[in-house]
Amino acid sequence: MPNLDAWSPRVLSILRIITALLFMEHGLMKLLHFPAPQPGAPDPLPTILVAAAYIEVIGGALIALGLFTRIAAFICSGEMAVGYFIAHASKNPWPGVNQGDAAILFCFMFFYLIFAGPGPWSLDALVRKRP
Repeated sequence: MPNLDAWSPRVLSILRIITALLFMEHGLMKLLHFPAPQPGAPDPLPTILVAAAYIEVIGGALIALGLFTRIAAFICSGEMAVGYFIAHASKNPWPGVNQGDAAILFCFMFFYLIFAGPGPWSLDALVRKRP
């Protein structure tokens, strides 16, 4: 449908922003216990979870703003792939059972953004338009 096709780039931007904000929340829960502590996270956090939290907060912020989107998405996608296999896959092969479905979705959303880019509502698009 032509009317829907015209909105596709803008909806890509909306999808990027919402995904990134949800991703940031996971990091903020680990680092700042905001809006609540991460369920099941040990206190104090092991170094690998501190690193993951910083990737989630910084990478999520960059992706939400649409700044260095492809690079940030590459790093965040990789973090989610590693996180899935370290924290979820060993518990059960089924993502719904091992609670890794969000990690898989984040991984593939960010993987998509590597190729699709940030969309028109982004700082990357604004920088590209400058003469």
